Amino acid sequence: MKSLVLASGNPGKHAEIQALLDPFGTHVVTQVELGITEAGEPYDTFFENALAKARHASFATRLPALADDSGLCVEALGGAPGVQSARYAGEPRSDLRNNQKLLAEMAVHEDRRAHYVCVLVLVRGPGDTQPLVAEAAWHGEIARAPRGSSGFGYDPLFYLKDLDRTAAELPPEEKNRISHRGQALARLLELLKSE
Repeated sequence: MKSLVLASGNPGKHAEIQALLDPFGTHVVTQVELGITEAGEPYDTFFENALAKARHASFATRLPALADDSGLCVEALGGAPGVQSARYAGEPRSDLRNNQKLLAEMAVHEDRRAHYVCVLVLVRGPGDTQPLVAEAAWHGEIARAPRGSSGFGYDPLFYLKDLDRTAAELPPEEKNRISHRGQALARLLELLKSE
């Protein structure tokens, strides 16, 4: 694929996905750049939201579309914020307020286990009835204070014990290789190659 639409306006996701697809010569354009409004995300699963977003972008542009629905699932919070990760502290979306809310919620919990989930859905065009789906998880813990300035979302709080760093302390190329999104995209590329 020479180009595809990313069903997102998130600059962090765009940068990560473009970097991961650069070696294949694929140009990623966001739906925002094309003037496409965001699709609703009314569903309770990452898959359903990603599928709705990919179909929305593809129908609007008549191009292949890739959608990512991802979030942070914290064991002590019963999987929250989960599919509500981007809006955990309400609207308008704010990484800072989301992180502050998460730290406040976690103040009484000793169990700090958490994982990021990413579900990628690629539709080849508006009528694609067999979209490609790839999913991955990235396990870590919730830090007691933010660390690092790279990444976005909950990265300053997502602590990787084996590396003794948060996701926000990783160089982008390392994060792209080991993250939930990087793993899911690698699986998606394998599916594409097998076709």
